[in-house]
Amino acid sequence: MDIPDGEKGFFTRTLRDFGMARSIIVCFLAFLLIQAFFLGLPMDQLLSSMLTRFGMNGILALAMIPTIQAGMGPNFALPLGIVCGLLGGTMAIEAGLRGWPSFLLALSLAVLLGGVAGWLYALLLNRIKGQEMTVGTYCGFSVVSLMCIFWTLAPYSEPEMIWAYGGTGLRNTISLAGWYEKILDNLWRVEVHGVVIPTGTLLCFLLACILMKAFLRSKTGIAMTAVGSNPRFAHAIGLRIDRYRTVASILSNALAAAGMLVYAQSFGFLQLYQAPLFMAFFAVASVLIGGASMNRITVANVLIGNFLFQSVLVVSMPVANLVFSDNMSEILRIVISNGIILYALTRKEARA
Repeated sequence: MDIPDGEKGFFTRTLRDFGMARSIIVCFLAFLLIQAFFLGLPMDQLLSSMLTRFGMNGILALAMIPTIQAGMGPNFALPLGIVCGLLGGTMAIEAGLRGWPSFLLALSLAVLLGGVAGWLYALLLNRIKGQEMTVGTYCGFSVVSLMCIFWTLAPYSEPEMIWAYGGTGLRNTISLAGWYEKILDNLWRVEVHGVVIPTGTLLCFLLACILMKAFLRSKTGIAMTAVGSNPRFAHAIGLRIDRYRTVASILSNALAAAGMLVYAQSFGFLQLYQAPLFMAFFAVASVLIGGASMNRITVANVLIGNFLFQSVLVVSMPVANLVFSDNMSEILRIVISNGIILYALTRKEARA
């Protein structure tokens, strides 16, 4: 039976507006969920993990919006803000606070340090316009390596953080149990038919999205978008380009610092040393899969892309464990995650 031309045109327009990348990922995710169901995997646990990872990684992906809107491209120097979040988290533990006071202190210190780091990073970016992504990648890697020295030599004294056998330097992984582990996940937590909904983490991410949306519609946000869309026009109407690029860098790295703590409280650990090295690539891949381009992005791109990317990673691992051997499942996880990143970074389309 032939499909009428009008319906063909509607289908083509819908597919084009939604984006080929998102369509492929949605089909792949649906295929994985069907396979998981027929293989007898616990669907309630899978859905719970999908919601948890969506919330815990959301703010890190949201940190891409300011730099892309300001014409600086995706923030590949995200580890710069992430290590500020780790620094704030360890300082709050060192202060001996627990529960909400510890988390709020860590969040305040992280945002403050992330803002300062973003301002310093903007001084560099304003001198190398057009090379932000290349320089940002090396800057992020360099900061992570430099912080490895700091974590080893920093004068922390909290027994739960320092190496037990030497008494100096921080451990690779610091447990947040008893401090602020899952403090947002358990806030107004709801369980529906076995599916655990981390209400606090999701509300935190939603609030951040609403505030970002409001900022983009403000006078500063509109001016920042104008600077990113057409720098010559922005300069002609009197906008200070370097100023708005600096605002974007400060906001992006402050969000990255806060996002790291949201991620850590849900994960249950602070991971130091080399752990933050490649976290920027996952955040960048998420927003690009969501439909963002190198110079245009919306909050919807972050929401859709983050959900699709994290869901594929959650479902693919247990399915691979049953279909293949345990060794193969780890290989497939790496192939799937890095394959999605490669596809996202090389795609050309840009639809909201």
